[in-house]
Amino acid sequence: MPVKNRFAELQSEITEWRRDLHENPELLFDTHRTSALVAEKLQAFGCDEVVTGIGRTGVVGVIKGKASGSGKVIGLRADMDALPILEDTGLEYASKTPGAMHACGHDGHTAMLLGAAKYLAETRNFDGTVVVIFQPAEEGGGGGKEMCDDGMMARWGIQEVYGMHNWPGVPVGQFAIRPGAFFAATDIFEVTVEGKGGHAAKPHETIDPTVASAQIVTALQTIASRNADPVSQIVVSVTSFETSSTAFNVIPQRVKLRGTVRTLAPENRDLAETRINDICTGMAAALGCVAKVDYTRNYPVMVNSEEQTEFAADVARAVSGDCADAPLVMGGEDFAFMLEERPGAYILVGNGDTAAVHHPQYNFNDEAIPAGCSWWAEIVERRMPAA
Repeated sequence: MPVKNRFAELQSEITEWRRDLHENPELLFDTHRTSALVAEKLQAFGCDEVVTGIGRTGVVGVIKGKASGSGKVIGLRADMDALPILEDTGLEYASKTPGAMHACGHDGHTAMLLGAAKYLAETRNFDGTVVVIFQPAEEGGGGGKEMCDDGMMARWGIQEVYGMHNWPGVPVGQFAIRPGAFFAATDIFEVTVEGKGGHAAKPHETIDPTVASAQIVTALQTIASRNADPVSQIVVSVTSFETSSTAFNVIPQRVKLRGTVRTLAPENRDLAETRINDICTGMAAALGCVAKVDYTRNYPVMVNSEEQTEFAADVARAVSGDCADAPLVMGGEDFAFMLEERPGAYILVGNGDTAAVHHPQYNFNDEAIPAGCSWWAEIVERRMPAA
């Protein structure tokens, strides 16, 4: 089965939705306009139930098939939030919100799932129930966890859950997936190094936290190069170095470092947390300073279930003719929380030769819409076939 004809017919309409979302990006849980638009469209499609306020600003729509004898319930999830990035695309529908843009394609994900919901509500050619999930705050807010914590899976009896992300560099409309660990766990850390400030011309009268912090930044790189197994995946990146004074002639009293850790195995996550504490406190003490480390575990590793991944790949091959083996991704994805609660799979759909996600010149490729919508619809119709 190639792309469904109905989605070719709907493409211009879905594109209009997508570009409206792109023009009006919203961050984290503040997706009030987006959530209202999604709920309004789901109600207009004739969904059997539309509920707002799940996970603060999430939206859930329920679509029942022509029959319910199978007792199956499948969840389909799209994320709605944008990024705090100043857009640099020059598009006629570019962001009207300064400092916010859909630089990761969540506008496309939301539009494609709305398109699939419209088709499924029209046809209902399946035996079971579909729950369409529109999630806020994927970009660092943990909206997926909040929706799960609100009891979403149990409330609607969701048994399996599927998600999708566009992927620049993969041909438009083609797919890629992998079983098992797919996206990395994403932790953050903040280190405060306290010394004794003073005049830069009299360093001997100070205890310089800048020098100690510079040594810490270098030493943290040994976690990946000398502590972790060389064949494992681990990233430790210091991304911010902030001193308590910006004067040319002042040695500051304190320095604050911030960074992120990415891992794909629990033992490496534990290793990174332990070694960051040991290195920071030990290096600071060796140079006369005191270091305080705050380490926060954020998104867990996103793990695709074996059976559901094989099924998702079969559906992708039916839609596009092929499904490639996806690479491991050291970026994070809070769909991981949903996959911790229910078996399921997450797939990549090609965005073509475009700017990378999280880049100010990125734009979702509307030519991917028919393939993305078809995959979601076919997941439902194949997993819960009508009698």
